[in-house]
Formats: sequence, C-alpha cells, structure tokens
Amino acid sequence: MMSNFLEIPIHLNTDRKILHIDMDAFYAQIEMRDNPEYKSIPLILANDPRKTGGRGVVATANYLARNLGVHSAMSAAEALKLAPQAVFVTPNFSKYRGVSQQLHQIFKRYTNKVEPVAFDEAYLDVTENIPNINNAIQLAHELQQIIYEELELTSSVGISFNKFLAKLASEHNKPSGLTIINPEDIRSFLDTLPINEMRGVGAKTAEKMISLGIRNGKDLYDTPQNKLADEFGKSGYIFYERIRGVDDRPVVWQRERKSMSKERTYGPFLDTEQAIMDELKDLAAKLTASLIKSQLHGKTLVLKIRDNEFQTATHRATRLDFFPNDEDEIYHAAQDILDELGGYHHAIRLLGLTMTNLAALSFENVVLPLYK
Repeated sequence: MMSNFLEIPIHLNTDRKILHIDMDAFYAQIEMRDNPEYKSIPLILANDPRKTGGRGVVATANYLARNLGVHSAMSAAEALKLAPQAVFVTPNFSKYRGVSQQLHQIFKRYTNKVEPVAFDEAYLDVTENIPNINNAIQLAHELQQIIYEELELTSSVGISFNKFLAKLASEHNKPSGLTIINPEDIRSFLDTLPINEMRGVGAKTAEKMISLGIRNGKDLYDTPQNKLADEFGKSGYIFYERIRGVDDRPVVWQRERKSMSKERTYGPFLDTEQAIMDELKDLAAKLTASLIKSQLHGKTLVLKIRDNEFQTATHRATRLDFFPNDEDEIYHAAQDILDELGGYHHAIRLLGLTMTNLAALSFENVVLPLYK
C-alpha cells in the first residue's frame, strides 16, 4: 500500500569539480615496485596458507592474480587453489602507510580539500585549486603523471561534479584509467549498472530490490520516489537521488581533531629520575612539533605513566587559556603533573603526553581590559 509520502523535488548541482583517485592494487604495486621479480607472476598479499595451516585472508592481489579469480577478503587457502603458482607476501602496513603519506603530500600541492577514504584512495575538490588549472581532465592527468614519476605507482582517476559519480568513474577503466562523467553521461553510466554494484546498496538491499523487479539502474530510475520511500524508508529517497546523479555531500577535508598524543614504551625501563625527565622533555618536544605542524593548540595537558608493575596513572592540567606551543612550557607543565602524581618511585615502562581541548591556532585568546 502506497503511503502519503510527499514527493521531494531534486536538483542536480553541477558546479563542483571532484576527483576520486584510486591507486591500482596499491599494496601489491608497492611490493612489485620494490621487488621487480614479482611483476611477471601472480602476487597475493596475505600470509602464506601453507605456513599457517590454511589461515589468513587476502589483503589485495596484483592483476595477474585477480585475472585468476583472486580478490581481497578471500581466504588465503581459496586464493592458493585459484593461483597455485602465486607468491604470497605478508603485508607490511607500516610501509604502505608511509607511501600513502607521500601520496597525500602530492595531493596537497593541488588542493587542501582532500578527503582520505583509505591508504589508497581519496576525494579531491579541485573546483578551486592551487595551480589554478581550470580544466579538470588536465589536472587529473598531471596528478597521475606526477604520482607515477615520483612514486612509480599507477592510479585510476574519476572526474565528475560530485563524489558518487567520481567514484563510479574511477572504477570504470582500471588500471591507469582516467574517466569523466558529465551531466549528459549520467544515464549511459547508470542505466546498465547492475543493482548490486551500485554504491550504497548492500547485499540484503540488493536482494530485496531484485525481488521488486529492480535489477539495474534503469529499473531503479523508473521506480517512483513514493514506492522507494515505502520500501526503503529514508534510504529510498537517497537511492532516488543517486540514480539521477544527485549527491550534494561535500568533500570533508577539515575534521575536528579532539586530541594529539605522543607516548613511548621503554625497554629497559627508565629507572632514574633524570632518565624520566629526559624522556619527558623529548615527548614534549615531539608533541609541540606535531601541534605546530597541524596548526593546533590546546587547553588540557594529560600525562600518562605506567610503572614496571603495570600500574597505570593519568592526570591532567587544564588552563583557562591555551598552552603556548612551546616545548619548554609543555615540559614544565608535565613536570608539575608528575609532581602531583607523587613524583618518581618506581621504574617506568611507559610515558605519554596528550594535548586535548584542541582548537585551530587562528582561535586565539583575546584579553581585553575591563576598564579604560
């Protein structure tokens, strides 16, 4: 039975220029770059199931392995059956994180509006951009070239006026693809899309849609807004929008950070007061450097301390004004907190400093005289 749902009009906003950059088999590419002998053989990023008793899950695989049916989240044992000649490499996520940071530094040369999705993908709003390149295709191609020249890695880029379509475009022609979806391209891209491949439609939703006769994008497009709302609630309206190419979500590039921390575990333990003070000073310096780099400051400093008997204590100091980003000031404040905790009595296995109640450095305390 149809509800009294009031049909809501939609508006296609085409003013923005959004890129979705998706690295091609990122982890596997890094391993092939660093180990050229892997380039000509199927490569699977997972613990070798022959050494783990069959345990393990595939993180990713190169395209030679993918062509054999291997895919991420598959069990390593199943991947071995599909690709018995493949090389299994245990993922090195600290290395991949480092390369991802290099990648994002390249993005920041073009725009500050970068929304990371994972190590290997991000949305970029290049409506206004640092090199002032008006042509989004030119900018995307230049980005691909620089990523390849500096990191020796290929990427696929989708270009459109919103995130939904940019993501769809980046998946269209992998690897090393560059695809743009303009307003006039929406129907040709979406009508033939199998409903289970549409972003936002999970397995259970796809099953229900198919039971309703909605098998592809054209079927979804032809389904009245009221019917979608009846069957899927609020999500029904989102499906109605997406299949028409509407997505007004911004690229989220400024997330409020609640705290910033630096801590270390020591072995051997810190067993003198001087050693503790030296480490506290080093942590204060590192925390200060991170705050300055992130253009943040805070009002609450937290000291965390764990002794050789695994007893953990934390204590904080909060000021009305922001702590200055000065390592000596933060170090002395940390000393005061340590004194409040009773000072040094046991060997220390962990020290940590955290700054909370953060705000951007542009938010300053303005002290005005009460009387003139």
